Amino acid sequence: MSGVQTITVGADEGDQRLDRWLKRRFPHLAQTRIEKMCRKGELRVEGGRVKPATRLEVGQSVRVPPIPEAHEVESRPVDRSQISKKDAEMIRGCVIYRDDHIIAINKPAGLPTQGGSGVSKHVDGLAEALRDGFEDKPRLVHRLDKDTSGVLLLARTRTAAKGLTENLKHRETRKIYWAAVAGAPQPRAGIIKYGLVKAMGHGKGGEGEKMQCIHPAEVDKTPGAKRATTEFATISALGQRVSWMALVPVTGRTHQLRAHMAEIGHPVVGDGKYGGSSQENLGDGWGAGLGAEIDRKLHLHARSLKIEHPVTKAVLQLVAPLPEHMERTWDFLGWDAREAPMDPFDPNDPLA
Repeated sequence: MSGVQTITVGADEGDQRLDRWLKRRFPHLAQTRIEKMCRKGELRVEGGRVKPATRLEVGQSVRVPPIPEAHEVESRPVDRSQISKKDAEMIRGCVIYRDDHIIAINKPAGLPTQGGSGVSKHVDGLAEALRDGFEDKPRLVHRLDKDTSGVLLLARTRTAAKGLTENLKHRETRKIYWAAVAGAPQPRAGIIKYGLVKAMGHGKGGEGEKMQCIHPAEVDKTPGAKRATTEFATISALGQRVSWMALVPVTGRTHQLRAHMAEIGHPVVGDGKYGGSSQENLGDGWGAGLGAEIDRKLHLHARSLKIEHPVTKAVLQLVAPLPEHMERTWDFLGWDAREAPMDPFDPNDPLA
């Protein structure tokens, strides 16, 4: 549990709702907890009481009461009758690994990790169906964007949650994403080091916000910009039209993989937010759509996660099968997931 904190709203954090600002800083913090802190006057901006929807301005001071760490968060009680049989079966069918300490699921594309305004179905709520007789509901230890599918971890106990949270930050932990991108990057493998800074959207409540890429030499001069690094490697390419990529987020910035690939002119297929970049690419200019039989959904998937088990200390290699829309694209393009190396960046991988 942290102590009382006074946090200054950064140069890239203005003109956004208080609850969204808090969730970006404390991903495990539930909306209900934020609302309660506001009602009790524990959350204050410039010394005054606020509501979750209060909009913040750059430079304001926010008083934040003690916040529990992810492993200290109590599982919120859920009325099991609110989870339909169909949804319960769906989330159970997503499980790719489980033991007495952790669960790994293959999160479906389009399913939010946590709840929020207007969100009624999410992994955190459906996790009640994964209790399996244990005292606590499995708790989240990290996130995936709503439209990104793939490996997502939950912990059954506080001890496991604490260990996973620490291990996810460890250098030996290895996350590899698969993506279909417009065009064919040259060179076929490399490192992207553009910094990222938030650019607010124009919708009500700041919807449509994007991450803007900043040249590495300009990062330190740009208020709110953070350094970001992505490794990329081409697994297969269909001429100059579309490529199957492996991506590793060395840093974990918001929309990092999507923004970085768009910046080098090869946005992720189906990315309506970054695919409309002015960069040259061989997509249709919006959402990196390829036409034909290719689905317009985002083609970004957290394929594998290599991590040390928080209790047994065994090294887990968790692999998530492609979502249905990406599997159809792979079949259409003649790509076979079975022929891909586990780690295309490892020279010792026999398929790399």
